[in-house]
Formats: sequence, structure tokens, C-alpha cells
Amino acid sequence: MKILSFLICCGFLSLHALAQKAGPDKAYALQSTHNPVQYKNYYLFTLLQKDQTVKKMILDDQVLSTLLKDKLVNINNALKSCPGDISCFTSAVKFSDDEIRVVGERLNNLFKTGNPLDLLVKNQLLPSGCYSMYEELKSKELLIKAWEQDAKAVNYAIEVYVEGRKPNYPAIDSIGFNVKDKSYSELVKTNALLSLRTKNNLFFEPAMQFALVALEINERNDAADYEPMTGTVNKEALLSVQKTDFSHYKYSLILVPGEGPEERDTELSAGGMLRCRLAAEQYQKGVAPFIMVSGGRVHPYKTKYSEAYEMKKFLRNTLQIPEEAILMEPHARHTTTNMRNASRIMFRYGIPMNKVALVVTVKSQSMYISGVMPQRCIQELGYVPYRIGKRLSDQELEFYPNTMSLQIDFDEPLDP
Repeated sequence: MKILSFLICCGFLSLHALAQKAGPDKAYALQSTHNPVQYKNYYLFTLLQKDQTVKKMILDDQVLSTLLKDKLVNINNALKSCPGDISCFTSAVKFSDDEIRVVGERLNNLFKTGNPLDLLVKNQLLPSGCYSMYEELKSKELLIKAWEQDAKAVNYAIEVYVEGRKPNYPAIDSIGFNVKDKSYSELVKTNALLSLRTKNNLFFEPAMQFALVALEINERNDAADYEPMTGTVNKEALLSVQKTDFSHYKYSLILVPGEGPEERDTELSAGGMLRCRLAAEQYQKGVAPFIMVSGGRVHPYKTKYSEAYEMKKFLRNTLQIPEEAILMEPHARHTTTNMRNASRIMFRYGIPMNKVALVVTVKSQSMYISGVMPQRCIQELGYVPYRIGKRLSDQELEFYPNTMSLQIDFDEPLDP
């Protein structure tokens, strides 16, 4: 009897644990804004703006209201007294360590079981998957981690695209201005002035506005390319996904990672063409119902050509692959994010996550994906966004997508 009671108790605890660990929900729709760069980088901040009950809590809170007032005073003082020193402006705008701590403590005190902040975590943050790395934490702790992540993301964008700090990949992602140019400080000052004019008066808005405008004037709104993709470049393919019986196919899709050209006027590299041909071969054999092409506006620096878009054109116009069979992923800037972003789209579009997919590319990149890249993913992303399956040839490798891929990357504002 004791054993039975123990087992029942364990079963109850297991079910309780599973309930506590509810993760990403395929039925969940991301809350969007007019600016995809914002919600893709700063999802908690977007939710705090959109959830009117939570927003009222923040507006009514004396500590957070005081923090906003102090921030506005600091920015105004910088506008009056900063002679032209960029760091003078940015130190007034960015979140300080003390501000991050104060807000975390305040959220901790405001959070109560069943109150609007708790519901925000349960109904928005957890099912979104945007903060998946913290989903094992208690709801209150997850909320604080999400705040810290968004604050770090804003600071990082300002450091790179205002102060000129080197990004993770300087050759393709660096600031577009000479920070030592005398005229540059006027741009920064004007941005600081605009940051005072946000609409909703929430404590994080001046800094977030400053970061978003910095990305805009650097012509670095890459995260917004082709969004919303469900109504633009992926509209036809998504309709097809919704009607597809994936059990009829060996693989859910064929992923083609891009290879950007090095010449500014080249739309699609020779490597990109060959990868498309390898994928089209497999598609024609009927192994999968879709080809996904992956790659953003990456090479050369500030190119106007999107790898994914140019590969889609080549597949459709030259190789005669139907529009409804081609999915675009136009944001990845590295092989790590080719795999991560493919997993994200598969989840968001309802493609089976437990079904094996196929990545088709040249030998060197294929071997890299199965060999070195998992460790690189851990170093750069904190997790591996895929699980390797069988190797079929030098060019063909099976993989399984991972829902951890939904986690926002705070230090990659062009493809978070």
C-alpha cells in the first residue's frame, strides 16, 4: 500500500512538474507591432505595451514612474551639457546596472500568483517560446530574466550601432558611421531628443526608442525583411503546408543554407545556384513536399540582395519548382542561424517537429553542420537548435528541429 501511495504521489508530482514546464505552443500567435524589429528583439517590452492591464500596473507604480522621470531628466541634461562626446549621450540613455537591478526587484515585488504579471508569463511569455532558456524557472523568475534579457538587448544595440563597439561579426554587421566624425554627434543628439517623445511613457521606452532609431539610421532593419512573411513571400507555401499530409513523405522539408556572393552586383553566387540544384534534385524525387531556402542580406557588407529571395527566384524561374513548394527564411546571417531559423519557421507554420528533415548543401558546409557547428551553437546561442540524424552522402544530412530555437538572441539585433 505504501508503494502504491508512493507511485501515485510520484505520478502526481510528475504531472504537476509537466504542467509547470509548459513550453512553446504551436497555436500561439506572436503579438506584433508596426515595427517587426521591435517585437523580434524586445518581445517582453512589446507585451508590456500591448497588455493594457499590465501597462496600467506599470504606469501606476511609483518606483517605475520615478525611474522613467529620472531617465528623462538624465537625457535632457545630456542634451544641454554633452559637448559632442557620444558616450555622454549613450550613458544617459542606456539601462545602468543599478536600473536593471531596481526594475528586477520591483517586478519581483509586484508579481503575485494569478495577477496580470503572472498571467502575462503563463499566457504570453511561456507559449511564445521567446524566452525558452528560462522556461524551467518559476514564473516570477522567468519574468525577471526576460526583463534582463530585453534590457541587455537594448544596451547591446546602442553599444554597436551608436558607440561603434565591434559586433560578433564585424565584417558584415558593423556600424555604418565614423563615430569620430564631428557631424556624427549631431545625429546621436537628435536621436536622444527623439527618445523623449515616445507615446506611452513606460520606463523602458526612451532607451528602446533610441536603440530602434539607431538601427534604422544605420540601415540595419534586416530583422523586418519581408515581414509578415505569412502574408508575403511565404503566403502560398503556408497555404500548402496547411493542406499537406506529411506522413506521405520521408522528410518534412529540404533545407538549403545560402552562400552570399562577395561581389556587390552579384545577385546569387555560384555556390547558391549549385545548392539549389542539389535540393531540386531531391524535391523531384518526392522525398519532401517543400524546399526551404535560408539566408539574409549578408555578403558583401550592406548588400541589397537577400540570399533566400535570390535562391527562391532561381528555384522558381530556372528550375521550375512551384511557388507553393518554396519556403523562404530571409534573416539568417550565419550557418548557425540557418539551422535555428529553419526550426523556428517549422514550428510557427505547423510543420511536424518530430519528423526528420533534410539539409542539402556542398560537402564542406554539410560536414561543418554535423561536425564543428554544434559546439559553435552552444558558444554563440547557448544551445544547439537541431539534432543530427543520418548522413546520406557528402551533401545530404538528416536533422531534427528543436523548439529551443525560438529563444531570442539578445546580441544579434539584425537577426534576433
